[in-house]
Amino acid sequence: MALTREEWLPREQAHRERADALTADHRARLSRGEKHPVWDFLHTYYAYKPAQLRRWHPGAGVELRDAAERAGWRWYSPGATPDAVVPDADRYAAEKPELAALVERMLRRTASRPGQFGCFGLHEWAMVYRADEHRHPVPLRLGKDGTDAVVESHDLRCTHFDAFRFFTPEAVPRNRTTLSRDGQPQVEQPGCLHAGMDLYRWAMKLGPLVPGELLLDTYELARDIRLLDMQAAPYDLAAWDVEPVRIETPEGKAEYVRRQRGFAERGAVLRAALLRAWLGSDARAVA
Repeated sequence: MALTREEWLPREQAHRERADALTADHRARLSRGEKHPVWDFLHTYYAYKPAQLRRWHPGAGVELRDAAERAGWRWYSPGATPDAVVPDADRYAAEKPELAALVERMLRRTASRPGQFGCFGLHEWAMVYRADEHRHPVPLRLGKDGTDAVVESHDLRCTHFDAFRFFTPEAVPRNRTTLSRDGQPQVEQPGCLHAGMDLYRWAMKLGPLVPGELLLDTYELARDIRLLDMQAAPYDLAAWDVEPVRIETPEGKAEYVRRQRGFAERGAVLRAALLRAWLGSDARAVA
């Protein structure tokens, strides 16, 4: 597939405008030196700058005609006509073989498993369990004792290492499974909120192999999931107009699972789209 300059320039411009709209509030807070306990995560934990998000690419194998200005861009190769360039999946794999293998394993293996929907977002509660201090300088909705009681009355079922690694030492043995970085591809599952948010990470790591429109779709999913993640957390975020999902109640659990399933469905579509955009019809087995 090839796009003329008249075809790809409007897509690039539309992408930039959409990216700027998505990051406008964050950039405004940065200019004022303000922090936000919910939204900063999308630009600190996922340490990608708004400028990276607004850079449009067509996706692997899509040739851009009359794009000489991109000739020096990483993982672009010359196209079939003068001044044409194309994002090159083979070049990416040759330069980043370990990363390419990891991203493919994470996407394919997560997609191959059934979603689990019984965690109720308790990973955030486990991060403050029996702790006198916690990462967010905001009060706990139920206080320290009430928060600890919720953890002790539930079964911790976290499957995501990057949440598990922040558990307090007292919370670690309460989890059903001891998780590790090396074992992450073996346990990641599509019902996990963080596995859905991480689609944004994988899209960014694939760079020009992912169409810009798809990249922004993963960012929007991460943004929407992040809100539920913090609504279900033990923190009192009323000062930021964040309405809690009270997962310590049956009604709160039901709402959490309903929204969690919706995010899993959106994530499944995007996960498949990332693989198609990057690898096309390639159905290589994953080691």
